[in-house]
Amino acid sequence: MTAPSAPTEHLDVLVMGAGLSGIAAAHHLQAACPWATYAILEARDAIGGTWDLFRYPGLRSDSDMFTLGYSFRPWDDDTSIADGASILRYIRATAADEGIDRHIRFHHRIVSAAWSTDDARWLVTAERTDTGETVQLTCGFLFSCSGYYRYDHGYQPDFPGMQRFGGTIVHPQFWPDDLDVSGKRVVVIGSGATAVTLIPSLAESAAHVTMLQRSPSYIMSLPAQDGLANLVRRMLPARVAGPLIRWYKALTTQAFYQLSQRRPGLVKRILRAGLERQLPPGFDVDTHFTPSYDPWDQRLCLVPDGDLFRAIRAGSASVVTDHIDTFTETGLQLASGATLDADVVVTATGLELLFLGGIEVSVDGRPVDLSSTLAYKGMMLEGVPNLAMAVGYTNASWTLKCELTCRYVTRLLQHMRERGVRQCTPVNDDPTVTPRPLLSLTSGYVQRSQDRFPKQGSTFPWQVHQSYLRDYRALRLGAVEDGVMRFSNPAPGATPVAATGRVAG
Repeated sequence: MTAPSAPTEHLDVLVMGAGLSGIAAAHHLQAACPWATYAILEARDAIGGTWDLFRYPGLRSDSDMFTLGYSFRPWDDDTSIADGASILRYIRATAADEGIDRHIRFHHRIVSAAWSTDDARWLVTAERTDTGETVQLTCGFLFSCSGYYRYDHGYQPDFPGMQRFGGTIVHPQFWPDDLDVSGKRVVVIGSGATAVTLIPSLAESAAHVTMLQRSPSYIMSLPAQDGLANLVRRMLPARVAGPLIRWYKALTTQAFYQLSQRRPGLVKRILRAGLERQLPPGFDVDTHFTPSYDPWDQRLCLVPDGDLFRAIRAGSASVVTDHIDTFTETGLQLASGATLDADVVVTATGLELLFLGGIEVSVDGRPVDLSSTLAYKGMMLEGVPNLAMAVGYTNASWTLKCELTCRYVTRLLQHMRERGVRQCTPVNDDPTVTPRPLLSLTSGYVQRSQDRFPKQGSTFPWQVHQSYLRDYRALRLGAVEDGVMRFSNPAPGATPVAATGRVAG
């Protein structure tokens, strides 16, 4: 006689990913919805997401930690632009101190999620990355906190002649622990945030580091420590200083972005003046540090205390703007005819994006074409019930939008519980809404993936605002009953829970 199979485990909320966003989601669930059962499924074997995966030299934040850190656990270090190891410790300490780590199931990679309206739940299928076993469980709400970077590989063009190069080629996303560049000639291909982070660190021990770029990026130096923020922290209690500094940093970052959009010529002059102060006299700023696009059409690169420019002044780093013709046995042949000798070539050529971790999504047996859906308030999908996604800003700290999303999810969950319904679905009934790309940046890594991402709409709530102020009003202060979010599917025999009068989340 065959033994009966064990019932499928059911959770109120399933969180996807144990990185910066997933730990934030767990905190807000525990704080605002203590009645909710939840688990975090993490494909890898560690907490930290991007900050655990990336191990390249000099890894650091490209946003200030007063906004990249959590609102409920204000960053308490004097350094505003922090190194990767410090950020990872911060995330892991948060998870441990709040007991969130006990809810994480490692080596679980979600491959599919199927919604059933009749059952008002998701059937989630995961693969064990350590054993190959298939695991299934159900949940009432699925919250993707996996970001949008593809973890199994980055973007690396197939440059001609790579196979004949006699040195070492490495992509920053998979930096070898045993790679030693001491006394070696290093060429870093790329000019984005990863490249400008790597170069000063490599230049400390390498014989020389060359940044080889097809075209320049906007780069701005900022102090590694924010004097005003640190003064406020010393003068005011933490419960006051934390929110005050967070708003100060969020608003000043937003103001600079708006200035870039409205007065790009002025911002170009400001950025150029900063470059000329820090680069050697006579340096060719036009060729190497003057992009063809306007500021913030692509993400602006930050260098703390001008460390990249300091390496250039010292002669330990240089910049070459050219195209690669082919790799040779000893380096690179460039389109101009020049050559670059190298022992190590670092292909800081960008990342690949992967929406919702690449999972297959279906609703009542029908596969969902994610690229044909509209994003609701930048955090849910048109026609897809009980599914939210934490997607941060491209022009400010990721965590600012992530936490707004987390709080809104808890408001939705609490609202459904109070009304005695099991389903919330964004529905677009406005035929005048036209689709637009979800991410507005012109960066290569964004453009390569736009056709696989959902779209934003031409009007709110389908329009994605790269604005903390507008999102704060919509997600923290706006009503969840807005005529677009449809609440349905009453729980059989359920009695609505009386509202407590408090603001959930």
